[in-house]
Amino acid sequence: MEQPTPSPNKMGIVPIPRLLLSMGAPMMLSMLVQALYNVVDSLFVSYIPDTALIANAGDKAVNALTLAFPVQMFIMALCVGTGVGVNAALSRSLGRKDCRQASRIAGNAMFLSICYYLAVLLFALLGAAAYLRSQTSDPVIAAFGISYLRIVTLGSFGTIGYMCFEKLLQATGQTTAAMLGQLTGSLTNLVLDPIFIFGYCGLPAMGTAGAAIATVIGQCASLAVAALLHFRQNKELTNSLAMLRPSAAVIRQIYTVGGPAIVMQALTSFMTYGMNLILGTISSTAVTAYGIYYKLQNFIFMPAFGLNNASVPIISYNYGAQEKGRIREAIRCGLITVSVIMGCGILLLQCFARQIVGCFSLSGEAVELCVTALRIITCGFFFAGANIILQGVCQALGSGLSSLLISFLRMILVVLPLAWALSRLPGAASLVWLAFPIAEGAACCAAVWLSVRIFRRRMSGLS
Repeated sequence: MEQPTPSPNKMGIVPIPRLLLSMGAPMMLSMLVQALYNVVDSLFVSYIPDTALIANAGDKAVNALTLAFPVQMFIMALCVGTGVGVNAALSRSLGRKDCRQASRIAGNAMFLSICYYLAVLLFALLGAAAYLRSQTSDPVIAAFGISYLRIVTLGSFGTIGYMCFEKLLQATGQTTAAMLGQLTGSLTNLVLDPIFIFGYCGLPAMGTAGAAIATVIGQCASLAVAALLHFRQNKELTNSLAMLRPSAAVIRQIYTVGGPAIVMQALTSFMTYGMNLILGTISSTAVTAYGIYYKLQNFIFMPAFGLNNASVPIISYNYGAQEKGRIREAIRCGLITVSVIMGCGILLLQCFARQIVGCFSLSGEAVELCVTALRIITCGFFFAGANIILQGVCQALGSGLSSLLISFLRMILVVLPLAWALSRLPGAASLVWLAFPIAEGAACCAAVWLSVRIFRRRMSGLS
């Protein structure tokens, strides 16, 4: 079969600041939309009315979604981590003008996505209830959480498929197309959430189950748009059933970078699960406050992750093309931009924490705990931003294990033991949040050392 003639790729010729802006802005908007996905469900379910049998139904519903959230994050970890490997491998192949290898990588990415959905489907049928009950003994919270989790996992083919096509679009520089898919799904979810949760338009009120149904429909809408745009716009890639045939060599190439990235992303899921258990020893209200804080935090962190997603293919492409100067400039611009994003986030959450949390219908205790968490944890945001970009640098230069080490320090090694220790002290409801900025600061020291070391080693090997 005649292969497409490679054409100049913008990642090799457009000035880095303009390239990072043109690729990063759609990705940052896309990630903001993803954060909207996460917070909209919690916002609406917090307004679920009390009944004669259930008091504080809104708090309990938010608590249930917080307990279910680590599973959703784990699914995202599989997709995002694999996408990092696909992104880096595919971008390097395009940098070498090897369109056939790039097409094989894309096909194997689709094959892996099918395998992921089959595994999640098995969990939905056999493990969802046991997982929820491992975190709470409250029958109302467990019932809310099980109904929500089963539906979102049964319908996870939408988010798994969408994220596969999103990464293929990002790897070829089609970031605006990737953003359109995310935006379509988020708007769909935003419109359908109140209809299914509260029972508008003649439908019965379905509570947390309705939130899950709206989420699944939104994710399927994202999948439809992203798949259509991929097949129409990714002209450098050959799309055929033959490319779906699994290749051990290609899958190994994807997981060389993507495997550590999956573990790195999954650490967020494990951290959240661990924090749910630790905070549960303080009070169920602390768990609810953590759920709200985490989803609000994502409005700041998601643009940083979007910037990271833009910088990885740019650095990878120019690494494949042996452009040292463009690699250096991409790293510098990424660090400056993420610092601006984090600075704006600090100002916003420090100055308007109470007003933002007040948008949720929560008990007074939950509001106070959430405001305290926001004001303490934001002290580490500059460290967190640098960590996110430097993890991407390590990934793009082929050192996924270094990126994993940075993430392990941030998410597990420092934060969980420290949070557990602080939860045993008087005033634990306030002190426990200090674990987050301390962990980010410690990880940032390691990230700077590792990224400088890897950069020098990789650059010395280029002509």
